[in-house]
Amino acid sequence: MKLFLLQTRSEIKRIFRNPYFVFWSLFMPLVFYFVFTNVFNTDMPDQGLWDAHFLMSIAAFSVMGSSIMTLGIRLVEERTQGWSIYLSTTPLPPAAYFASKMAGQSAVHVFSILFIFFAGYLINGVRLSPAEWVLDGVWILLASLPFLALGVLIGAMRRVDTASGVSNLIYLGLAITGGMWMPMEVLPEMLQAVGKWLPAYSYGNGAWEIIRGHAPEWRDMAILTAYLLLFMALAILIRNRQEAMRT
Repeated sequence: MKLFLLQTRSEIKRIFRNPYFVFWSLFMPLVFYFVFTNVFNTDMPDQGLWDAHFLMSIAAFSVMGSSIMTLGIRLVEERTQGWSIYLSTTPLPPAAYFASKMAGQSAVHVFSILFIFFAGYLINGVRLSPAEWVLDGVWILLASLPFLALGVLIGAMRRVDTASGVSNLIYLGLAITGGMWMPMEVLPEMLQAVGKWLPAYSYGNGAWEIIRGHAPEWRDMAILTAYLLLFMALAILIRNRQEAMRT
């Protein structure tokens, strides 16, 4: 446990020192939020609800991107630089290594969520009840687990540039088809049909339901759980094969 906590603390420090994380996970989501609520979409029937809706979309967008890109690319970098091989000679078990990665990333997500929520309060005066703020924050944090598992899966790639390109493509594709940049209703019907079975839509929809006074739908929970198990199983399978080839 001591080794796990030390590794987790190290992960948190490394993430905050990474300008890539600060730019893509904090700065860019706030730019999107300001543009889509103060430049475009300024005549919505219920502007206050739209401001809150899009705030949750941007918070989910930020955490999803950090899970997929920051975690995945860092895992590839560490393996190509030989760091993961070096760690295998230490008492730190492989399971604790990956768990500390995910725990450290989740701890940073708490900061990201609070930062974006506070920015929404300042920029547009978003007002929610204390329970809605807390429940939305907890949902965005816990429901990000499938994307953390996806980040671990991307981390099994052999090249950093490949992992970077693939993670960017997946990240942006999920954001668009998940309705995080625009309401699902304005997307083509085919994209709507496909998007509602992808994890990003279920992730965002849970947060949107909370600000409307509803609980997240069981369907969304089931879809996110299924993707979590799928990504974890694939990551374990691929890494076991890589270890077998190495030996």
